[in-house]
This record gives sequence, structure tokens and C-alpha cells, in this order.
Amino acid sequence: MEKNFDKLKIGDKSFDSRLMLGTGKYKTTTDTIKSIESSECEIITVAIRRLPTNLKDDNTHFLSNLDWTKLWLLPNTAGAQTADEAIRIAFLGHELACQLGQEDNFFIKLEVISDPKYLLPDPIGTLKAAEFLVKKGFTVLPYINADPMLALHLEDLGCATVMPLGSPIGSGQGINNLANIKIIIENANIPVIVDAGIGTPSEATLAMEIGAEGVLLNTAVAQSKNPAQMAKAMNMGVKAGRLGYLAGRMEKKYYATASSPLNNISKI
Repeated sequence: MEKNFDKLKIGDKSFDSRLMLGTGKYKTTTDTIKSIESSECEIITVAIRRLPTNLKDDNTHFLSNLDWTKLWLLPNTAGAQTADEAIRIAFLGHELACQLGQEDNFFIKLEVISDPKYLLPDPIGTLKAAEFLVKKGFTVLPYINADPMLALHLEDLGCATVMPLGSPIGSGQGINNLANIKIIIENANIPVIVDAGIGTPSEATLAMEIGAEGVLLNTAVAQSKNPAQMAKAMNMGVKAGRLGYLAGRMEKKYYATASSPLNNISKI
């Protein structure tokens, strides 16, 4: 197997896969596990508020059926409406990671969402929570609107990534904020992970082609007719987009150029 030298680096961790997968909305736990396996992802995110305090007391959740020597937990603060709620959930997330044998895991996907209709992240609450958690030693991955200035402020605070939404979470609208995400990528000195709104593998490819370091998605896989197959397709889309970005796009022209020009043909 060819060794991967193009790794995704977040904080002090490196990953071969650039696809991150959420674990909500699946019809069955079997679908969840098969999708994680098919995606070849290494980072999976879980909503801490939906989990029991002690996993040993829960025999129904899929987490105990996963190989945590190959996966890295990314707890998220989904459901937090304020910075204080998000901070409390972040500490619970670390406790969960410890239960899974990842005592050194201080990763947190930071979500502060007070808007119940469109589920748009609160920039002020996100900044407040991010500043506190970074100071406490967390590796903070904040979910944000595609706001280039907010992304810069979060980077200055010490966040490990920024995660701009492509479109509202769970909408499947694709990447509606392409211009702003491009600016965020251009300005950033930390990985930019496109999160939310992606519905198809081609949209995942587009995110990677413009220079995103990774993609996080959930509903597109969980709500598809064949989640495991869609997870595999998303994995291939992310890989294709990354390879295309690294290869470099041809220059766009406003006129046609023959692919087999006559002046390259040797004279007989």
C-alpha cells in the first residue's frame, strides 16, 4: 500500500483521511458503523448531549462497537445555545474521549447555535467559547458562517481550524458561499474544513478543489438510500478533489485551443 505523505494536520495530530463523518440521523446503528467503515474516515463527530454520561451503562449505542485505535473522536457541542453551555459540553466531551481510551484527546467541534429555524452559528458566542477553551488547552474546531473576518479572529485566538458552512446544516443545498470560503482559504494559516450543506460527492469534490483541507458531513450519507455506498462515494469525491487541487487546474481561456495542434506533428 502506497504511503500517504499528504496528511491532514490538526493541532498536533495527523490524519490520512480528509473526510470527517457525523453520526446522527442514521436509521440503524448498523448503517452508522458500515458507513464509517466505507468512508475510510479517521475522525468521527458525536453530539455529546445525546449520549449517556457513562458509556459502560449503555449497551445500545454504537460507540462501543468501533475500533478506537483507528478512529479519533471529535466531540461536538451541538445543542448549545450559549457560550457557557458549549464550554460545559466541551469538558463532558473530553470525559467521553477518556472513556474510549483517548486521554490525550482534547479535540472539540465548537457549535454555538441560538437560531432554532436556520441553525446558523452565533459568531459572538463562538468567539467567547473559543477563547476560553483554547486557554484551557482544547484543540478547538469552530463551526462558523462563511465570514472571512470571523475566521481570522478565531485563528488569532488559537483555534486549530475554522469550519465554514457551505449552506445551512442538513439542507443539502451544496456550497452556496463559495466566494467567501475561497477568501477564508486564501487568508488562513490553519486548515479550513467545509462543514454542513454538502449533499453530493461532486460538492465534496468542489470543496477540496478550491483548497479546503477537508470536509465534514453527515446528513448526505445518513439520509441517503444506501448510506454505506454514499459514504464510499464521498470518500472518493474528497480524494479526487484533493488530488485535483494538488495537480493544479489548467488555465481558463476565452478561445479554443486544439488538443492536437498541427505544428507538433513531425514532417514525413
